Amino acid sequence: DGNNGWVIGTLIEKMDCDFAESSDSHDDEDYSSDSEDEDYSSDSEDDYSSDSKKGHSSSSVKSQSSSSESEVPKSYAEAKVMPSGTYDCIKYKCFSTEFLNKEFLADGKYGEMLDTRDGQVYKTTEICDRNNENCQTWMAQNLNYAPDENHVHSLGDYAWSGCYGGKADSCAKYGRLYTWEVAMDKAGCGHGESCNNSYEGSQGICPAGWHLPSYNEWETLFWNVGGENVAGRMLKSEEGWNYYSESAKGIDYYGFSALPAGRRDDNGDFNSAGDRAPFWSSSEDNIYYTYDMVLYHKYLGAYLYDDSKYDAISVRCLKD
Repeated sequence: DGNNGWVIGTLIEKMDCDFAESSDSHDDEDYSSDSEDEDYSSDSEDDYSSDSKKGHSSSSVKSQSSSSESEVPKSYAEAKVMPSGTYDCIKYKCFSTEFLNKEFLADGKYGEMLDTRDGQVYKTTEICDRNNENCQTWMAQNLNYAPDENHVHSLGDYAWSGCYGGKADSCAKYGRLYTWEVAMDKAGCGHGESCNNSYEGSQGICPAGWHLPSYNEWETLFWNVGGENVAGRMLKSEEGWNYYSESAKGIDYYGFSALPAGRRDDNGDFNSAGDRAPFWSSSEDNIYYTYDMVLYHKYLGAYLYDDSKYDAISVRCLKD
């Protein structure tokens, strides 16, 4: 019996050792499995990074993962552009949305910015190229800021800003018209004077954080929407124009909603409202002319011309 007890004890010890070895082996397998999972995760991140470099938008992924419906998306906050509907139109002066893209309005695709100088609220739209790169944030409505009259007179003999036809309801619909030195908000830039080229892309009459677009920035816009030959169709509002034909109508694909505010010419006469939408650039051609972007009621393209500094036309501001 004593020998049998010794044998049984030895067998129990051996079983304990085998169990311990088996347990250690399973632990090793679990660790190996964890390591493989980590390697897979790492590979997935590399694949995502590679896809991002191929043109996939990382900003949309970030906004989905980092913001909830109750939060202001980071991209809006950094740009001082808020989601559409942020500002109370009873408290602030919201610019008319009558001619904006109805789908953008319904789906909240527009951004919104407040001009703290006068309390006016404008919709904004971000327009990128087909790879979601070279993005620009534009005002989706024409600037309607009224500068101090004494300040306007101080800018030059030909400086002027006002409403088309001298009618306030025209400003409410189209925004305000500005001669170039007023748009640039700089003395010495008027008709017959050479403006310093270093002023190109300057803030001008735009709110802080925004600027008067340069010739090249208008060209970037054309490129982003498919080229100058179709840019008019893409950028013009669907309504508010005296369209020459159905084929000339705008589809306002990007929510830019360009309206034909017309112009005030060097004789002080107003013309082309409903037919023509010219917008200043900050790029000077010579002492008499500077570049503007023009859309027409009868053409699908968009054009960059040199226009007289005498003229007063619309301003669209671009986010810095």
